[in-house]
Order: sequence, then structure tokens, then C-alpha cells
Amino acid sequence: MTVSLFDLFSIGIGPSSSHTVGPMRAAHAFASGLRDDLERVATLEIDVYGSLAATGEGHGTYDAILAGLIGFEPQTVDTVAMRSSIQDVAATGTLLLGGTQPVPFGLESIRRHPFTVLDHHTNGMRFVVMDAAGSIIADETWFSLGGGFIAQEGQTAEAASSAVPFPFTSAAELLAHCDAEGIAIHEVMRRNELANHTAEEISERISAIHSVMLECIDNGLRGDGVLPGGLNVPRRAKPWYDALMADAEPFHARLATDWLNVVALAVNEENAAGGRIVTAPTNGAAGIIPAVLTYSLAYVPHLVNGTDATRNDAVERFFLTAAAIGSLYKERASISGAEVGCQGEVGSASSMAAGALAEVLGGSPRQVENAAEIAMEHNLGLTCDPVGGLVQIPCIERNAIASAKAVNAATMAIRGNGEHRVSLDQVIETMRQTGLDMHSKYKETSRGGLAVNVVEC
Repeated sequence: MTVSLFDLFSIGIGPSSSHTVGPMRAAHAFASGLRDDLERVATLEIDVYGSLAATGEGHGTYDAILAGLIGFEPQTVDTVAMRSSIQDVAATGTLLLGGTQPVPFGLESIRRHPFTVLDHHTNGMRFVVMDAAGSIIADETWFSLGGGFIAQEGQTAEAASSAVPFPFTSAAELLAHCDAEGIAIHEVMRRNELANHTAEEISERISAIHSVMLECIDNGLRGDGVLPGGLNVPRRAKPWYDALMADAEPFHARLATDWLNVVALAVNEENAAGGRIVTAPTNGAAGIIPAVLTYSLAYVPHLVNGTDATRNDAVERFFLTAAAIGSLYKERASISGAEVGCQGEVGSASSMAAGALAEVLGGSPRQVENAAEIAMEHNLGLTCDPVGGLVQIPCIERNAIASAKAVNAATMAIRGNGEHRVSLDQVIETMRQTGLDMHSKYKETSRGGLAVNVVEC
């Protein structure tokens, strides 16, 4: 295992982890690397490739790149200050590289190449800075790999900061650890995280992630009006929430599916509006895990009637189990819609949520693995075809539908004994192969599917 829970669940801003969070991180990393040469920089040129160029406008990619170059980071960014700084660039024609070095900058400084896909990944960015004499100071190519993960061309991914006691790169290896030690999947993940963090740090960081999710849900339930971007998509979470709260028994079991839907919508509407989001494992799929976790705390009987300690423990087990499953998708396939379609984003999140719900329902490791497999099996082939390049249609509703799939998958797995014909490893490999076979126009380019067949929205 080289992917930590705290890499899969990171705090950023909407609307996209691969097209907003990743580019901001890459631009910030590039600018930070210029620390000793900033005063020499006279010009800056940027090239964006593939999916970043095809849908970057709707995903806020170019503003995110500018913000990163100025010095903002997604996990701490003040969105008001960020937007003010970007407006200053447009008004003055000058960008403060690294927050200090003024560099001439205009729209022509970003060149877009939507039909050029670089070898490493479709989400490519090239940054070139030169001095006053025209000599190149730095020329770097970076990639946004999905979920906020980034990599620089020519550099291998960073290894885990220390060896873990139970390494796994497949579900089979994960289950073997469970069998050998007599422990659950969440405990395998916890013991691996303990190689890099104390138990207190793990609990505190999971609690912080959950708190941001809850804040995002609350903001989404209070948000009104239409979403930005020009499609005039109305926010539906608030009126739905208001209707639920007006019910005589707003939290009755008969309304469980309503709450599952409304939480997923709230998170993804907030994401579409550029709010603060937890990648789970991506922004485009950020509503599924919060919706299913909220559902479990509200409707799983032993959690509803349990103590605060019981519920807090369930939250930790939920996140640890989801992360163990998510790490398999990250390492064995992809969580990037631009690489494998939406099956890699919404499909992975649905699979993670299904396995995590099966865990808090009391499932065995094999029932958890079965739940994760069922959810992905029925998200295979899901295309990424955002209308207008915006993370709105069909993305917002898609999170609600996939949340319901996760609940159903967990329910089916718990009703079984863990034995099943298709393994999680097999379905992950099938997802990877399906992504390779999928036509590029269905992989976050807005050149296929609903993106070209919707006349009016």
C-alpha cells in the first residue's frame, strides 16, 4: 500500500479535483521550485493539453493555475482572496509569480492544445519561464492524475514515507492479511497508517475531514439560486431539504432514500459552485461517500442508538475501509475521468462507499470486498461527458444515483456469505481495460455523449 487515506481524502475546492485542485497544486509546486530564481523571471508561458484544454474553462482550470502560480494552495485557499488576485491579473496584465515577482501575463500566455495528449497522461501542463534576455530559467511539464494527485514529467511517484506492516496492491493480498491476522479491512488500513501517524493523529485527521464534509453538506443545503457557468442549473438540495424538514417525521425510515439523494446533491452543488470540498476520491464524485456515511449514521440501528464513541468509531472504520478500497483503484487502474471515464470517479467512489457501509453494517472482510465489487460491476462503462465542460450535468445527479447503488450493493453483500463469482480484483482490471477501450471523446472532453446531444438545458 502506497496510497494513504489522507491522500485519497484531501481538502480542496470545486469544481474538479483533476482540473482545479491538481492544476493549482502543480502550478504552486512549479512556482515554489523557482524560489531562488524568482527575481530573474521576466516572462511566463503556459501550455495545457488534452482534457485540461478541452474542458478547462468550465472546470476553472485556468483560474486554478493562476492561483497556484500566485501562491495559493487548495487545502488552505481563501476563495475570496483568490478571486480578488485573479481579477487583479486581468485588470493589470501582471501576475505576481510566487506572490512577489511581477510578470506580464494575459490570455495569450495560456496556449490550449485540446487534441494533443502527452504520453504520461491526458491532463498535461507545461510551464516555461525566461529571463529578460530570453534565456530559459525553467521548463517543466506536470500532470494532474485525478483526485488531486500530481506528478512532474521525468520523476517517479514518491514512495511511502516508511514501510508498512501489511503492504497490499490487490484485494486478494488485502484479504490474505485479514485472514492471517484475524482482523477486518479497516484494521489492516489503520495499522498501515500507524507507520506514519500516531493513533491520535489518525483520529484527529479523520475527524477534520469529516467536519469539512459536514460543513460542505450544510452549505449545500443552504445554497439557493442557480449554479454558475451559463447552464442555469437550479440548485435543488435546499428546496428538497426544506420539504423534508416540513414533514411531520422528517427522519422517518420512509425518507431514507430522500436523505441519501439530498446530501449527495448538496455536496455536488456546492462543488459546482466552487466551494470547499473533500476529494472522495475526486471532486466530481465527492457527494457519494458523504451521502452514504450520513445515511449509515442516521439509519443503521446500532449507530442511531449508539453512544458518541460508537458513532465516532464507525466514522473511522468507514473512512479506513473506503480508503483501503480506493487505494486499489488508484494503484491498479485510475480514478481520473479523463483517463478511464466516469467509472473511475463515480464508479470508484460508489465501490468505496459500498464496502465501507458493509463494514459498519458488520460485514466480514469478504462481504466488504463483495459489496465493493458489486458497486463497481454496475458502474462499468460509465462515460464522462459533462455538458458545457461543467461539473453539473450529469455529474450532480450521477452522485445521487451512485449513492443508492452503493447502499444496494452493501445490502446485497450483507445478505450473502461473501462468496461470489467475480472478484474485486477482476472488476478493477475490467474497469481499467474498459477505460483503455473507451473512445477519447467520452473521457472528459465534452466532445461526446450528453455534452453534444443536449440542445437546451
